[in-house]
Formats: sequence, C-alpha cells, structure tokens
Amino acid sequence: MANSKPARILAIDAFRGVTILVMIFVNTLAGVRGMPAWMEHAPADADAMTIPDVVFPAFLFIVGMSIPFAMAQRQAAGDTAARRWRHVLTRAAGLLVLGVFMVNAEDGYNEAAMGMSVHLWSLLFYGCAILVWAVHRFENRTLSLALRAAGVCGLVALALAFRGGADGSLRLAPQWWGILGLIGWAYLYSAVAWELARARILPLVALVLACTGLYTAAHAAPSSALVQLLGAQAENAVHTSIALCGMVTSLIFFGQGRGKPFRDALLLALTLTAIAFVLRPWFKISKIYATPSWALYSSAICVLLFAALYWMVDLRRISGWVALVRPAAANPLLVYIIPYIVYALMQLLHLALPDVLGSGWPGFPWALAYAIIVMALGAGLNRLHFTLQL
Repeated sequence: MANSKPARILAIDAFRGVTILVMIFVNTLAGVRGMPAWMEHAPADADAMTIPDVVFPAFLFIVGMSIPFAMAQRQAAGDTAARRWRHVLTRAAGLLVLGVFMVNAEDGYNEAAMGMSVHLWSLLFYGCAILVWAVHRFENRTLSLALRAAGVCGLVALALAFRGGADGSLRLAPQWWGILGLIGWAYLYSAVAWELARARILPLVALVLACTGLYTAAHAAPSSALVQLLGAQAENAVHTSIALCGMVTSLIFFGQGRGKPFRDALLLALTLTAIAFVLRPWFKISKIYATPSWALYSSAICVLLFAALYWMVDLRRISGWVALVRPAAANPLLVYIIPYIVYALMQLLHLALPDVLGSGWPGFPWALAYAIIVMALGAGLNRLHFTLQL
C-alpha cells in the first residue's frame, strides 16, 4: 500500500461494527435456554460450526484487514520502525493483560481468599483499564500521565489481590488468554508477517499455509521435541492464519496494482474452502480446538462477506444503515467491555432479569434488543468523546 494517508473504507467499518453487534447478540443469547443448536456454539467434538463460531474469526479477520492501513498511516506520519514496533508491542501486551484479567474474573477465583466479591474486583479492573487506555482530551499532559499511572498501579494491586483455587493458593495467571488475549497474539504475529511479506500477497498466502502446517505438524508428530516446542503456539498460529487472510483480502481490494478484486476474492475463498475440505478428515471442524478446517472455512466466509459489504456500501452506496454500527467500529474496545461491566454490576447489586427472558423465544428478541442498546450506549459515549484506544 502507498505511504500516503489511507482513505477510510466504509466497508471495513461496517464489517467491524456488524461483528461487534453479532458478538453481543450471540453472547447474550448464550444465556438463554432452549435455543436451536445453530444459535449456540458447536460442541468441541461435533465436527461442525454454527453462526456464533464465525464471530471470533471475524474479529481476527478484521484485525488483519486493518494492519496494512494502520502501518501505512504510521509511515505517512513519519513514524520510524522503532516507533511502529513500540506501538505494536504495547498494543499486543495490552490485549494480553486485558484477556488474562477477564478470564480470571470468569472462573477459578476464590472470593473468600481475596476478601472481596469477584464482581467488585472485576469492576475495579475495568475502572483501572479505562484509566490506562482512555483517550484523554484535555491538554494537561501531567494529569493524563497521572491517571494512566494510577490505572497501572491499580491493575498491579488487583493482580496481587487475586486468589484462586479451592484453598486460595493460586495467583493471577493465564488459564487461557481469553478472546482479547488470543487477538493480541494474532495481531503480534500478523504484524511480524506484514514486515516479512512487505505488502506482497504470495508471501502472505505462504505464511497462511505455514501456520496451517505448524498446527498439522504439531498434531501429527507430537513426540518430536521441536514440534512440541512449536506446538505450544499451534492454536495461535491457526488464529494468525485468519488474520493473515484478512490482510490478503485488504491487498486484493486496496493494494497497489490490484487487478480484479472480486474475481481474486472469490478465488481466495474457493482455495481456502478446498484446503479446509482436504484437511477436514484429519482435523475436524472445531472452534474450541482451533482446527485449521474451522479457520479456513471461517476465513472463506469472511472474504465473501467483506466482498459483499464492499460492493454494497462503497460501490453501490447502500450505506445509510452503517451509521447504526459505525460508533462501535470507532470505539470497539469500549463497546466490547460494556456488557461485562453491566454483568458485574448487576451481580454485585443482586439484580436479575425476569425469568421469561432467560428461556425460549422471548429471549431471542431480548438478546437482539440488548445488543442494540449496548451499541446505542457506545454511540452516546462516542458523542461525549469517551473512547478507549490500545
């Protein structure tokens, strides 16, 4: 991509905003009993995928799509390589920290040993996270640094205060990295891939295949010491392959010397589908196990969805509806954590929704309405210039 300031692509905002809307919807629907199987995550061993199983890949895909634009923008602003990589490493570290805190707030905690409710601990964590990653609009740099320092100190104190396990002997640790943490790893590896590939499609496609090959080797020959070492990153490699597919899609549509983007996008989607089909007998479709077949099928779906969005909103200008989801696209981290903040607050105050919303079809419109409410809240916070940025 050119080093001039990149134009804003409405379809990318639409893709990101729709993904966040669907994420909130399916997460809310997960708490509703009696929903059809296609509205729930497929079991780990089912060799299947459902609509909710494509939401996380869509996050990873849009991360990959955004990297070329972000890198081009930083180069256009005159950032050195050192400054760009400082930003990449800081952002990845922030996602990992947020992911670990959120995972430990969900399971494995020991409130008696902590001396406080885990819901209070969660709210304090989100408050500190907001202090650290809020975009401060005031000109007093000293105050801004003081607020961020206070947030960092708060996160350290909360990490030290955490206790887990039956006897309270466990400390804060990555049971798993959480959704944000997994995105952080994929973002970091994808940024490295971007530097290696130098905005060339074929090397990026080769890296997609390499990520798939790493997972395959790790599960085909687990006895090898080298493979075991590399296999510890096998699932992260699969997640990275999805982000790399997003990067390739960006180059297909917006890279220099692009030819026929819709033809090339269709070819990419068909190729990913074919590889997934070949691998499926050995590595069945599973979001939980992060299998290559799941990742490649999901990537193919995302390629086609983005192509359709780009045709609709950027070429045909059928874009009035994008205003409904664009606030979430502009402030994704804040909109992502709002439901978790609401949940922790309700639990702390012992508030509960009516039972009728927790089972059967009444829960479906409620989940959709709640997702829209959260998006509207995010839009209101945007208008108040309250944003978070890693």
